[in-house]
Amino acid sequence: MKKFGKKFKLALLLVLLLTGSFSLQAQPKKKAAKNDYLVAAYIWPSCHDDSLARKKLWSEGIGEWEVIKKGNPRYEGHYQPRQPLWGYELDNDPKVVEKWIDVATDHGVNVFVYDWYWYEEGPYLESALNDGFLKAKNNSKMNFYIMWANHDVKRNYWNYHRYGDDTSILWDAKVDWKNYKIIVDRVINQYFKRPNYLKFNGEPVFSIYSIDKLLESFGGSLEETRKALDYLRDEVKKAGFPGLHIQWNQGGGSMMSEARAKQFQERVKALGFNSVALYNMGGRSEDYLTYGTNSIKIREHMDALLEVPLFPCVSIGWDDTPRFPAKGIKDVVHFNNSPRSFATLLSKAKKYADSHPEQPKLITINAWNEWVEGSYLLPDMLNGFDYLEAVKSVMISGHYNRY
Repeated sequence: MKKFGKKFKLALLLVLLLTGSFSLQAQPKKKAAKNDYLVAAYIWPSCHDDSLARKKLWSEGIGEWEVIKKGNPRYEGHYQPRQPLWGYELDNDPKVVEKWIDVATDHGVNVFVYDWYWYEEGPYLESALNDGFLKAKNNSKMNFYIMWANHDVKRNYWNYHRYGDDTSILWDAKVDWKNYKIIVDRVINQYFKRPNYLKFNGEPVFSIYSIDKLLESFGGSLEETRKALDYLRDEVKKAGFPGLHIQWNQGGGSMMSEARAKQFQERVKALGFNSVALYNMGGRSEDYLTYGTNSIKIREHMDALLEVPLFPCVSIGWDDTPRFPAKGIKDVVHFNNSPRSFATLLSKAKKYADSHPEQPKLITINAWNEWVEGSYLLPDMLNGFDYLEAVKSVMISGHYNRY
């Protein structure tokens, strides 16, 4: 433009302004894409001092860190004990959970699902939620909901080092009507009424892990168990909610026989469940890629059986050897177990959610902090933030491009 005179420059500018090819006004910023996905990571709230746990399981006052620290290699290259990048922090410390919430939401995880227990006629490990998450100053950044983990516990399951080969029942998860009514009142008033408790169309989401144990609590009768769930629904409506979304949690899931599939269908319908979720993806194998392929087949199988929404789950891995001294390489997911493989499987879960536009786009991840089972998003000394970056790349960026 230097070789042209001032008159020519002014004329050219006038043409650009009149034709709209140039504007002196600032261009509006492009709006950020809305994230419609609910990426929910399970929280196993075992790593803090709980009075019942100290008495019956972990005497050192640091919860299950006591067992996790005792992990030892069972084969060459076995990553044990697991080493948290941030150290052995307590999960009921609100400052710790504030850090969790910030890093979770920064990487696309926007829901925590807290395992919730009721043993010996009272709550167990509840402090992680009550004192950790709910007292975190930034908890409004995330939704949460609870999964009633109503399963029995054998003495040596959560601390073999204390109980050895004693497989007798430490806690029976069956409840009577008296305790059930206490539980109903507690979850409604302590959790459902929170503004950031996850709700679908205004209905709180309540997940139940063991349907067999639920049935046992009410005499093994579908009719009596339905009455119990209807009582819960009625109490929720009395509390001012339009209804309740009750979620069947299938654990790991599996390919079912024709008879088992029929029973599953009948129970979901007869008990009035609103959806089905998984705690782990099923089809475990030493090879993560095989594990993932198996899990997709199981998901397709279950999807074909159900008339209610099925929510996909993606697991990070599996290694519970710290709990079981006799376990070895065949019990561990160790081939192709990488953030990249996880990202690929998460992208498939995302596609599944996209293919079911009639249901909430909820995807569960096992887990946020299952250190003792080798399945966690929290950063460690081996992978750093790579699993969190995988979630961010798939769920926010739309593709995984870290490597």
